[in-house]
Amino acid sequence: MHATTIPEIDQSPYMSVNSVHAGLGTPVILIHGLAASLHDWDDLLPALSPAGYAGYALDLLGHGESVKPPGLEAYNAETVFEHFRSWLDALSLDQPLVLLGHSLGGYLALRLALERPAQVRALILVNPFYSQAQLPSPLRLFFKRPLLNTAIIERTPYWLFRFLIDLSSLQFSASRGAGHTLPEKVRRQTALDYKRAAPGIFNIPRTLPDLNSDLSRIIQPALVLWGVRDQTLDPNSFRNLVGALPNARGEELTRCGHVPHQCHPTAFNQEILAFLDTL
Repeated sequence: MHATTIPEIDQSPYMSVNSVHAGLGTPVILIHGLAASLHDWDDLLPALSPAGYAGYALDLLGHGESVKPPGLEAYNAETVFEHFRSWLDALSLDQPLVLLGHSLGGYLALRLALERPAQVRALILVNPFYSQAQLPSPLRLFFKRPLLNTAIIERTPYWLFRFLIDLSSLQFSASRGAGHTLPEKVRRQTALDYKRAAPGIFNIPRTLPDLNSDLSRIIQPALVLWGVRDQTLDPNSFRNLVGALPNARGEELTRCGHVPHQCHPTAFNQEILAFLDTL
């Protein structure tokens, strides 16, 4: 890993971006979701280079090893997008980009395609978050209220995060009993990412604008992948997204929930590489 410094805005809270890069060829930009990190792509990044692609992954604002400004005001949809866009500008890539975004990363990919269409060659959207209407009713109510105090988040110990992740990963089968949908290394990294993220990031979903009215303007080829067992975002919303994007196709992953890239990475990687070959 290495940190990327963005000199033109080095007085801003966005100046330090932790990122990784592997391979040569068409650039594929990997964008993780809320409370995650670039480690979301530990299985995909090594698969891109042998296939002739250059993979780039970053820790978003307030996540992983990237800069974590103090205060809630630093964390909203606009600042996280500016942090992401400034990192892309600092890379000085001279080819159109393939953007692969999960959840919040899907919003950032869609937003860049809307604002800089010439810079985007194609989109891969994994359980993408593009409207607060996708959230379950209790979460929508929660995000309607301002986040005033992050003390509970800051004081929650790692072991409790890990317990909750292990619990949510459990599935029961009549023939095999209980089993985890996520590997041990993924559950461990997920809990670590939750714990080291800045508490202010949980303000970001409150500020996410609804992109529904703009989706018809995104004409690039798009692949929408989602786990049908997603309990964070409504799976029907991903089908609606496929219908709203003029040049998109969708693929359901029946055994996965919100993180199909970590649930069954081998099958996921095959879907990604097959789509990239069509470009």
